Amino acid sequence: MLTTIGFDADDTLWHNERFFQLTQTRFADLLAEHAAAEHLAERLLAAERRNIGHYGFGVKGFVLSMIETAIEVTGSRVPASVIAELIEAGHDMLAHPIELLPQVRETVAALAGRYRLVVITKGDLLDQERKLAQSGLGDLFDGVEIVSDKTPEVYAKVFARHGTGAAEGLMVGNSLKSDVLPMLNAGGWGVYVPHDLTFALEHAEPPLGHPRYASITDLGALPEVLVRING
Repeated sequence: MLTTIGFDADDTLWHNERFFQLTQTRFADLLAEHAAAEHLAERLLAAERRNIGHYGFGVKGFVLSMIETAIEVTGSRVPASVIAELIEAGHDMLAHPIELLPQVRETVAALAGRYRLVVITKGDLLDQERKLAQSGLGDLFDGVEIVSDKTPEVYAKVFARHGTGAAEGLMVGNSLKSDVLPMLNAGGWGVYVPHDLTFALEHAEPPLGHPRYASITDLGALPEVLVRING
């Protein structure tokens, strides 16, 4: 029987990736004289991949990767005004309004009290705390875990701390790589709820045929999955 449900935050509970993509378009416009948008996107993604181990996930690491890429593609001649605009873009991202995804509030409210509910998310500590506070969902969760990465070991510790272990836990999120696969490897259940926009480094192949894997179109379908699991 399930005792604990973990929820990813960004692009599972509320929109997030759209703000990264809007900022990346702004970035391409600022550096249009130096690199084509497609080439710039490839260089930026390579920088993000290199820097995750240093900066982690989130807006701050994204902005630093943009600045690093701007320096590279301009041969270290990027104007200070462009750097200032990139920093301002980061400030805008850290202040963007919270817009919940469909069926989120209703589903979380219906499950609160029946299971232990925990937000398990990567990203900047202050930014994630701000978003949860502004979402209006905070009181419905029994715990919040903001982690540097999502691995089977992390899930094992989190579900042991907030419940009865990963084997009786379920993780739901929009990333197969971070939310589903490591939870399955920890012995728990993984439910994939895809979002139209997903960060390139979060893509993975779905574990079709795995007995503890499910895919739903939005969180409104999660209670049905729970009924099937609990019999």
